[in-house]
Amino acid sequence: MSMIEKTDLLSLSIEELRSFLSNLGQEGFRAKQIIRWLSNGVKNIDEMTDLSKNLRNILKESAYIESLEIKEKFQSKIDGTTKYIFELSDGNIIESVLMIYKFGNTACISSQVGCRMGCKFCASSEILAIQKDSGSRIGNVVIMGIGEPFDNYNNVIKFFRIVNFSEGLNIGYRHITVSTCGLVPKILDLAKEMMPINLSISLHAPNDVKRQKIMPIGKIYSIDKIIEACKIYTETTKRRVTFEYALIDGFNDTREDASELIKRIKGMLCHVNLIPLNTVEGVGLKPVSRQKAEKFKKEIENYNIPVTIRRELGADINAACGQLRRRVIGR
Repeated sequence: MSMIEKTDLLSLSIEELRSFLSNLGQEGFRAKQIIRWLSNGVKNIDEMTDLSKNLRNILKESAYIESLEIKEKFQSKIDGTTKYIFELSDGNIIESVLMIYKFGNTACISSQVGCRMGCKFCASSEILAIQKDSGSRIGNVVIMGIGEPFDNYNNVIKFFRIVNFSEGLNIGYRHITVSTCGLVPKILDLAKEMMPINLSISLHAPNDVKRQKIMPIGKIYSIDKIIEACKIYTETTKRRVTFEYALIDGFNDTREDASELIKRIKGMLCHVNLIPLNTVEGVGLKPVSRQKAEKFKKEIENYNIPVTIRRELGADINAACGQLRRRVIGR
């Protein structure tokens, strides 16, 4: 006799949850009750005390609540940033980061287990686990952890709807940022979703020749195509696009590089986020000096393009930009 595959309640949108309950012969209004419990971080169905015992028993036969186990946790001695290494129920490992800012707490979460693996998991679990461990509410979410978010597009879009639901985590779309290396068709798809999500593009080079040397995706989508898609996104959503640009010593940090970048993006509704390159084990790239970074920033500012140098958090625990990878200390 085959076992019935259970459904993870955390991975369902409000509409899917109503349909799921209907198939069980239950009233759809119970979906809001369940979501409220899930958003409060309940670990098992029996904790949903305003549901009848009969309904809880029915749910336990066909559903479960995905939970993450904290395998390791590292807290920065520099700025209080916390990196979490979570283990999923299937044994896979993901990483997330809690960053503390004056404007509120931000969770940097992973969109996949590894890259291009298409593994199924619920990103909501990362936020709930971080909230429970830290004892503080997450008000902002950035999907910049492990994986290319648009490689897992449908699940990422569903995640946006789940965390935005007013009776759930209630995180506004304008408080969510998704970072992509530039999958042009998915940028255009996101524009059609009509969600005012903050879009961030990992550009990191002023031209295709240089970009292809550090980002294989550059051989598929040119910078011109990416910028064209970004213009459509800004026109549709009225949200500016952020271009992430990691400064690499002797590679993309000259005045000529800055000029070429400026020519491509001048006049756009955009922002440039210069990233001091972080050391990543096994990668032979060197960061620029602070002085060089400031000079590059000044070149861009001269053309009235908004630009900042990212404040790096958690560098001492490998939690800064580009340092998340599926690795547990000692493995």
